[in-house]
Amino acid sequence: MSMRSQPMQPVHRCDGKHELFTPEIRAEIDQWVAKYPEEWKQSACMAALRIVQDANSGHLTTELMDRVADYLDMPAIAVYEVATFYSMYEHKPVGRHKICLCTNVSCMINGSDNIYEHLRSRLGIGFGEVTTDGRFSIKEVECLGACGGAPMMQIDTTYYENLTPELVDQILDGLE
Repeated sequence: MSMRSQPMQPVHRCDGKHELFTPEIRAEIDQWVAKYPEEWKQSACMAALRIVQDANSGHLTTELMDRVADYLDMPAIAVYEVATFYSMYEHKPVGRHKICLCTNVSCMINGSDNIYEHLRSRLGIGFGEVTTDGRFSIKEVECLGACGGAPMMQIDTTYYENLTPELVDQILDGLE
């Protein structure tokens, strides 16, 4: 199992930044911090949140957001603002495969409602829910920027366009 698929172990708040995260997570965050001048290291907040979320089975906790704030020397509220504004951050557990279904105008006109009903029927869950085996979750998203291929969804980091119920079944059957 990769380091990113295992839940992060709790780390108690401390004065030493080296104790906030594992060496691997610190190294990945530090690569992003290095892209900005020292006085702008908070610009790495979005990347740090993504890295920490991935390492925690796909969701953030208040404790993890606090650690990101400490690591980047920024107020915790500023990290919370970022983490709650952008839809790519999760605040409760998600499935091993997170399905983001676009329901914006282009996708809606082209049948995203039918795709959603098919997913609900096949997986037995709705938006914001996780299958009992923890394999899938479904999230409604406003727009994924692929209007020409509507209806579409994103599973993990892969886009799937021009969806039909049959194509959705093929995609889901092909996932581990």
